[in-house]
Amino acid sequence: MHDRYAGHWYEFLTFIQRTTYYNPAAGTVDSARVWYESLALGGNLRIDVAPLDAGNTMIFRNDSIYVFRDGQLVFSRPTVHYLLVLGFDVYEYDPEKTIAKLTALGFDLSKGYETSWQGSDVWVVGAESAADRSNQFWIDKRRMVYVRSLRYNPDSGNEQEVRFNKYERLRGGWISPEVVFLANGRVTVVETYSDYTADIHLGDEIFAVDERVRLPWVKN
Repeated sequence: MHDRYAGHWYEFLTFIQRTTYYNPAAGTVDSARVWYESLALGGNLRIDVAPLDAGNTMIFRNDSIYVFRDGQLVFSRPTVHYLLVLGFDVYEYDPEKTIAKLTALGFDLSKGYETSWQGSDVWVVGAESAADRSNQFWIDKRRMVYVRSLRYNPDSGNEQEVRFNKYERLRGGWISPEVVFLANGRVTVVETYSDYTADIHLGDEIFAVDERVRLPWVKN
């Protein structure tokens, strides 16, 4: 994945995300929110929840999450956002760094097999067969992009699944404008992206945790 796109994948990304929450038992919509997001390769993601003047923000950086309410930092904790790693940062990090992060997250990179998914050939990493209930991620062999992951809670037996769907070309890489989250096979959240723009330079201040700054998509 790294070798295919190194030096070509976009470094920065901004987009608007509609986040729809479902009642998995009933299959009905519970609520929907709009998020404004800024991403820089290397583990940096800022999410501002509409309305933008409310000061409700999440920032991922330095393998941690920082959560703001009403413009004030309310908590932080160590967090590696594995979807950032597999969907974006893999094209920036040295492979050894990606391997170390995914191994620490419970993926056994020594296991794998080949299958198909949504009409494409894929590699499954972290499992040896479809019967394995182990943490695993799926990579489209032709495009070399992440398309699916399964993670299991050994105590409860619950399964968490994520799908990156409907890939489109974007600059030197790709973007998945639909992301679907499932719990035990039932849809819980659907994210749809719009207004995405690559390589508008985002300064470090966008991801600062001690100040608020104007977002790149907000008009003067």
